[in-house]
Amino acid sequence: MARPLGRGPGRAAIIIFAALLAAQPVQAQRAAAPPQRPNIVLLLADDWGFSDVGAFGAEFATPNIDALAHAGMRFSNFHVSGSCSPTRAMLQTGVMNHRAGLGNMPETIPDAHRGKPGYDTVMNHRVVTIAQLLRASGYRTYLTGKWHLGSDPTRLPEARGYDRAFSLADAGADNFEQRPIEGMYDTAAWTENGKPATLPKDYYSSRFVVQKMLDYIDADRKSGKPFFASINFLANHIPVQAPDSDIARYSAMYQDGWTALREARAKRAAALGIMPAGTPMVTMPTTPDWKKLDVDERTAAVRVMQAYGAMATAMDREVGRLVARLKASGDYENTIFVFLSDNGAEPTNPFHSLRNRLFLGMEYDLATANIGRRGSFSAIGPGWASAAVSPLSGYKFSATEGGLRVPLIIAWPGSAKIRTGAISSGFAHVTDILPTLIDLAGVPGHGGTWQGRSVEPVAGRSLAPMLGDGGKSSVHGDAPLGYELSGNAALFRGDYKLVRNLAPTGDGKWRLFDIRRDPGETRDLSAAMPDRFAAMRADYRAYAKANGVLDMPAGYTADEQINRYAFEQQGKKRLIKLGLWVGGILVLLSALVWGLRRRRRARQA
Repeated sequence: MARPLGRGPGRAAIIIFAALLAAQPVQAQRAAAPPQRPNIVLLLADDWGFSDVGAFGAEFATPNIDALAHAGMRFSNFHVSGSCSPTRAMLQTGVMNHRAGLGNMPETIPDAHRGKPGYDTVMNHRVVTIAQLLRASGYRTYLTGKWHLGSDPTRLPEARGYDRAFSLADAGADNFEQRPIEGMYDTAAWTENGKPATLPKDYYSSRFVVQKMLDYIDADRKSGKPFFASINFLANHIPVQAPDSDIARYSAMYQDGWTALREARAKRAAALGIMPAGTPMVTMPTTPDWKKLDVDERTAAVRVMQAYGAMATAMDREVGRLVARLKASGDYENTIFVFLSDNGAEPTNPFHSLRNRLFLGMEYDLATANIGRRGSFSAIGPGWASAAVSPLSGYKFSATEGGLRVPLIIAWPGSAKIRTGAISSGFAHVTDILPTLIDLAGVPGHGGTWQGRSVEPVAGRSLAPMLGDGGKSSVHGDAPLGYELSGNAALFRGDYKLVRNLAPTGDGKWRLFDIRRDPGETRDLSAAMPDRFAAMRADYRAYAKANGVLDMPAGYTADEQINRYAFEQQGKKRLIKLGLWVGGILVLLSALVWGLRRRRRARQA
């Protein structure tokens, strides 16, 4: 007779078998669940030259950025714009700067170009930002620091896809207090989520933008969503300022001047594998002769470079604090880190004219001992800028490699998709960052249509094929890629670069360089390769027509336009202060003359 199912070992076996069957779909479901999307941290430095990172050749300390470099990949042939806003627009959207509205910046655009298509001087509404794409796919999106892409309510970060943002709408500001760059702006236009914001009393720019980002990440952690954190440092934009302890760290350095530093950095970059050994270098015509400076000039120059190195180290320390927090929270392994600079080193000398020296002397403490400290105003100028971009030629504003080629690091510590400690010498461009990140994160793009309207298509290409083992040398191949800003222009194609620079960096003539073998742009190949030269000039004309590039007015230079902008923006303020200053001197002189006359009359009596 069959044993009843309700008793004995047979019943137990059936129960166990049924449990195993029930468990199988759950196990299969767990195995098939997609991995959690990575967090993304975008670290954007301001005005750092090509060799301003230890892992690219710098002598000052950047151990935390170097650690990211060794945890991921360094790009030694990565290009941006020659100035901040156009780069930031391309970084945010993957669209070329003219088509994104940044054919020029408010501070450098000539009057003749204002209002023309592509010359909005703000990021237009025909583009989609990376924050919008990521938020639509379930990301938390945050931004802290410099924005400089528009200040009206429809153009601030929270209107362009960011859940939370504490941002500066201007090109720069003081690093120790809520103060604008005097002479450029009336106020330091900081806002939080679209409303005017007040900085804390213990504010220092690099520390603040990182702490605010950590606060944002922690505040929404319970949501379980991945985050996109865009941290936009003010370091090392003018004014160069750093904590006293960091400046003291470099008190024995830079005595030999910028030419010696430029040569030393070139050697370190070659030893690191960033640059070819023996890369030839030019001496820029705007670089002063260190040996001809007097003692006081050298002392001030040494001090400003010490402050510059200190400012970079202070920023790096905050990167380390961010990474340490992400390690402690368990986020580090599944976070993609991207570090880059917005353009090459800043060569502007704010004290080049008597007018500027008088005005800045009334606004700041310009004593040599105060350089880099609270209340100071200083800049490294063209001499140290030539060392910061070593071994390249030129610097910010120009279309030279020193203006356009900057350090790029991409790391994803917990993923095998990025080779660790690798260096890529293949050409890459700032418009490639957006498609790279959404590719790695598995987020769809927009294909030229977004939320039912036509938008500018992404111009960049994902760098993912260059990141893994056996990756491509470049995703651009022999395709032409054009660029223009303030009349300085370039056309990249394979290993070659067609370039034109206006004064003071250049003479307005087109030249051709092999930038893989000659990154210092020392050998013009236009005569030796006439067919390539002609073909690439035709490529540039096609780019300029498609992007609505305008010719610059005769005699234009970005440096002079910035000074003109500052004087026009703050003319009344400057004139009043100058008038008071001159008036005060006249009063003192009058009093002195009156006193002398009184004494003379007293003696005669």
